[in-house]
Amino acid sequence: MEEKKLYSPKIMKEILERHGFEFSKGLGQNFIIDGNIINKIVEAAGIDDNTGVIEIGPGFGTLTQGLCERAKKVVAIEIDKSLRPVHIDTLGYDNLKIIYDDFMKIDINKLIEDEFEGLKVKLVANLPYYITTPIIMKVLEEKINISGITVMVQKEVAHRLSAKPGGKDYGAISLAVEYRADARISLIVPSTVFMPRPKVDSAVITMDILDKPRVMVSDEKKLFAVIRAAFGQRRKTIHNSLSSNLSIDKAEIKEAIERAGLDPGIRAEMLSIYEFAKLAEEIYR
Repeated sequence: MEEKKLYSPKIMKEILERHGFEFSKGLGQNFIIDGNIINKIVEAAGIDDNTGVIEIGPGFGTLTQGLCERAKKVVAIEIDKSLRPVHIDTLGYDNLKIIYDDFMKIDINKLIEDEFEGLKVKLVANLPYYITTPIIMKVLEEKINISGITVMVQKEVAHRLSAKPGGKDYGAISLAVEYRADARISLIVPSTVFMPRPKVDSAVITMDILDKPRVMVSDEKKLFAVIRAAFGQRRKTIHNSLSSNLSIDKAEIKEAIERAGLDPGIRAEMLSIYEFAKLAEEIYR
């Protein structure tokens, strides 16, 4: 089966037609048809024969094939049960298990405990645009026991996930990623390498999970409540934005900002994760 490369558009069309498969716009299905891109994703993720991989949304299986040929074990989670006969036809790998379920509803730490004993585990995916942020936030917030995340997402989203202070792309999701990971854009992917072709280009972003959060705070839920409130009205100053979005007296917020050594007239996009941590500690001390 290794001879039959699934990313070939001819092979893909033949198999999908044989099984009467129709692409779902609602599920954001865009399958990769470029072997070079698949190899680059696998390389960016650092997959080897000591790695266990959780793949979200294998789709037709082009990336899955590349992962199975490198990793010790792959567990792929697919929400579209209509792909089951396609997978039976194309993905006969001994080191692959496919679970037909919604990733958002699965206890991923339990899955890792059950399936990947003794392996370092990484998450790899070609993510549908509509659910990129919820999936990444689930992984980060639930402290899932993985060493890295490598996902293909809409290019603009990749810039937001890896953004640093001071730019228009920097926001609450950038800080959520920085709190738990070192993030970098590994490659830009043109829309031409997908079937069907999406309207925008994509990017592969790699996140190396830190052993412990980048900053230590007494209550991380309060830290992210402050971050969300600060970015609730981006055009406002940090003082006005926090006053509008937190149920705390405006004068108290101003005092907390000053105690943190910050200018109440600064905007949220200028603050680092370290400054937000200090600010949250002062607001909720």
